[in-house]
Amino acid sequence: LIVGIALHSLAARPLFKPGLTFAVKKLLRWAIGLLGLRIAFGDILGLGVGTLILVVASMAATIASGIWLARRLSLQDGYGALAGAATAVCGASATLATTTVLPNYPAKAADTAFTVVAANAVSTIVMLAYPPLAILLGFDATKTGILIGATIHDMAQVVGAGYAVSEPVGNSSVVVKLFRVFLLLPVVLVIGWWFVRQGAHTNAAKVPVPVFAIVFLALVAVNSVVPAVPALAAPYAAVKPWLVQLSNAGLLIAIAALGLGTSITAILSIGWRHVAVFFGTTAVILAIVVAGLFIL
Repeated sequence: LIVGIALHSLAARPLFKPGLTFAVKKLLRWAIGLLGLRIAFGDILGLGVGTLILVVASMAATIASGIWLARRLSLQDGYGALAGAATAVCGASATLATTTVLPNYPAKAADTAFTVVAANAVSTIVMLAYPPLAILLGFDATKTGILIGATIHDMAQVVGAGYAVSEPVGNSSVVVKLFRVFLLLPVVLVIGWWFVRQGAHTNAAKVPVPVFAIVFLALVAVNSVVPAVPALAAPYAAVKPWLVQLSNAGLLIAIAALGLGTSITAILSIGWRHVAVFFGTTAVILAIVVAGLFIL
C-alpha cells in the first residue's frame, strides 16, 4: 500500500486506469471469496455458545461505535463503517469488502487507504500489548486465546500474538479469529443494507449483488465437508494451499492498486479525528471482550 501511494503520480494516467479498476473491484472480490477456504463450520461450533455470543456482540457494538464516533467528530458515516468493520472483522480484508457497499463520497478512496494503513499499524501495536495484558488480567490459556482472537484486527498479528504465548493459545486465537472472518458476509450485507436505508430517498447507496460473499460462504461449506470424503480429501488437500496463496496474492495486488490510486496529499489531509475514531473502535472491542471474559 505504501509503495503504491508513493508511485501514485506515475500511475495517475489513463493507461493504468482499467488495470487498477480491475484489481480494486473484481480481483479483490475473488480474493475475499477464497478466504472461505480457511474456515470450517466445525471449528466455529467448537468455540461454545458463550464465546460465539461474546464475539458477535463485541463486533456489532464496534461497528456501531465506529459510525457513532465518526458522526460525533463530524466525519462521514462511511469512514465510521470502514473503521468499525476493520476493527470488528479482519482489518484490511474487511475494509476492502466494506468499501464495495458504501455510497460514493469525495474522501472515500483516502478513507479506505487510511483504514488499511491504520488496521495494520494498530494490529502490530496490540500484538505486542495484549499478551502481557492477558497475564496482568490473570487469564488462563483459553481466555487468553479468546482475547487475542476476538480483538486483534489482522490474522497475521493474531497468529503472531497467540503463538508467541503458547501453542494452545495460538490455536484458540486462530479459531476465534476465523469465526470473525466467517462473519464477513453478514457484516457486509448489514452495512450495505443500512446505507441503503439511509439513502432511501436519494438512492445514494446501492448494494451490489454480493457474489464474492456468497462464494466465501460456499467455500466454508466445501472446506467443512470435502475433507471428510475419502475420495476427495487428498486432491482437495493438494489444491487448497494453491488457492489460499491465490487469495493472498489477490489481496496483495488489490491493496497495491488501492495505493496507486490514492494521492499522498489526500492521505496527509487526514487529521487526528480519523485516528481517534480508529483507536476508539479498538478500545470498544477490547473493553467488551475483556468484560465478557470475566463473566464467562
